[in-house]
Amino acid sequence: MKKILFLLTIALLITFCLSTPDVQAKNKKIAQTGFQFLSVTSDARAAAMAGAVTSAEMSSSSLFFNPACMANMTHFLDISISNNKWIADINHNAFSLALCPQSGRYGVIGVSVQSVDYGEVMGTRVDISEQKGYVDTGNLSPSALAIGVGYAKALSDRFSVGGQVKWVRQDLDQSVVPVTDTTTTSQNYDLSPIAFDFGTLFKTGFKSLAFAMSVRNFSKEIKYEQEGFQLPLVFTMGISMNLMDFFEYNSFEQSLFLTIDATHFRSHPEQLLIGLDYKVMNFLSVRGGFAANNDEDGITFGIGISQFGLVLDYAYTPFGVFDQVQRLTARFSL
Repeated sequence: MKKILFLLTIALLITFCLSTPDVQAKNKKIAQTGFQFLSVTSDARAAAMAGAVTSAEMSSSSLFFNPACMANMTHFLDISISNNKWIADINHNAFSLALCPQSGRYGVIGVSVQSVDYGEVMGTRVDISEQKGYVDTGNLSPSALAIGVGYAKALSDRFSVGGQVKWVRQDLDQSVVPVTDTTTTSQNYDLSPIAFDFGTLFKTGFKSLAFAMSVRNFSKEIKYEQEGFQLPLVFTMGISMNLMDFFEYNSFEQSLFLTIDATHFRSHPEQLLIGLDYKVMNFLSVRGGFAANNDEDGITFGIGISQFGLVLDYAYTPFGVFDQVQRLTARFSL
């Protein structure tokens, strides 16, 4: 047991060291992936904790971060619906559902959906015969959608595994392409690859200390024209613990979860994510987080209220030149 904990700790430290500025300067990674909507967090609880939820058990919402954390779900049914008022008036919505028959004896199965409404974008193409140098081609309506089916199983009281298969679609609408000086043709830009997520969760047995690992958005290379690209693959290692475990006397029911994630991205520098979730009387949660090495957003805030199996979460993120981002999530468990 001690050897396993030692190896997990070393691995987490190595990932953290890779996120230092000196290493990043030598390994500059920009615009190496597509389908970036898969990297956007819509869940309000996760967003309020800066996305540091790889080792946090979030029932059906775990499908968006680490499917293995869904394995220990105690309710028969869990549903979450999220709305993310993203930058540039983009609406990013998410839905998840999980079923836990026979108290998890046969594992937990779940379904996840992510959809993006980009609104309308004015389309143009180059035309040197015009004074403006371009002509209008009409409004474009790009969209994105991801539908996943996941499964998680607790192999023991300490170790859980989980995975998810996702059908992902991104439609950039049509582009008008010149064939000759006088003729044009239309080209559709619509791709639908398959992606995979998988992860593990290990409870150490020392109070509530837990380690987790996840790999998200693993897929083959795809392309629209000549340049190939991959989905936003990300490797994450996380650690979490209820700090109230160190206090023997607790005058009223409360918890203070500290979560830390070290992330390795294909398309941008590594990050260290830190989240806090303070919950009192199983009713009110106050959350905060910090994402290191982010260009615009860094500090995050949020609250949550739970009663009678219904949970409402809200997250607020200052976003630099983009002002702010707000997220809202409703959860129901039965």
